[in-house]
Amino acid sequence: MGNWVDFKEARTVASFPAVLGRYGVELRQINGDHLRGRCPLPQHRSSESKESFTVNLDKNIWSCKSNSCVQASGRRGGNVLDFVMLMEQCKLQEAAAKLMQWFGNGNGQPKPAPAPAAVPAKQQAPAPAQPADGGNQPLGFELKGIAYHPYLEQRGISTDLAVQYGVGYFPGKGSMAGRVVIPIRDESARLVAYAGRAIDDSEPKYKLPPGFQKSKVLFNRHAATADTVVVVEGFFDCLKVSGAGFPCVALMGCSLSDEQEALLESRNVILMLDGDEPGRAAQAELTMRLAATRFVRTVRLPDGKQPDMLTPAEIAAILTPLLR
Repeated sequence: MGNWVDFKEARTVASFPAVLGRYGVELRQINGDHLRGRCPLPQHRSSESKESFTVNLDKNIWSCKSNSCVQASGRRGGNVLDFVMLMEQCKLQEAAAKLMQWFGNGNGQPKPAPAPAAVPAKQQAPAPAQPADGGNQPLGFELKGIAYHPYLEQRGISTDLAVQYGVGYFPGKGSMAGRVVIPIRDESARLVAYAGRAIDDSEPKYKLPPGFQKSKVLFNRHAATADTVVVVEGFFDCLKVSGAGFPCVALMGCSLSDEQEALLESRNVILMLDGDEPGRAAQAELTMRLAATRFVRTVRLPDGKQPDMLTPAEIAAILTPLLR
């Protein structure tokens, strides 16, 4: 009896967008209550059927019209249970148990769902349900199978540093598949998103999940608790500076929102933005803006240089005198 699972309850414990979100699958919304896009099933082999996969949100069912997928899986569609069974390549009872584990709290009530996976046509995906403070919703899952990759070594990220931050190559399914993923946590250390960095010439260079509001987060803010913090632009800049032993946060761009400024609180700041035209312009603007409320120092990097291009010794040589 301990292995008994209520299939009906498992089918209704989570919406299809929540299940798709767990796999990082992004579909576009059509006709209000339908999603469409590339089939994410591992059995799908056709390279020509680019938008054969559809989801009916009203009925909470899916279908794939590709003959290759139908022949491989023996199905043309089904409910969320069938979808998980095919994605995990497991038995129906195991799929039901996984759904209950992921989205049920033991009383049949759904856990908070991850960000919606649908991307409406010609517009940005709707933001996921937000907590009362207006921030990003914590994810209800973590990506599994993340591993160290030679790309990280090329970027000067050691194995220990990658493990410390949970950064690595994701070999699974969905929009982050085949990318180096970077966990993004809010100021309370809650996991709110993954950024996916292409390791080849794929575009976009970085992927962020639909609905994620980067203006409400400073990357690594939860760990940068010193009175003075270094502010950089990108994820790898922050990893390199933090790995060199300096408290650091990243803007995830070169602009600072009001919410991000509030997250800095009254901390003193060392601005270390990229040595290009946008970086220099942002550094000048942010120096004037932040200097009104705190002590600000700046680092002018050589033309074309970014913090992640520097060695730990070079970073230390630059920043140590500024912290005395």
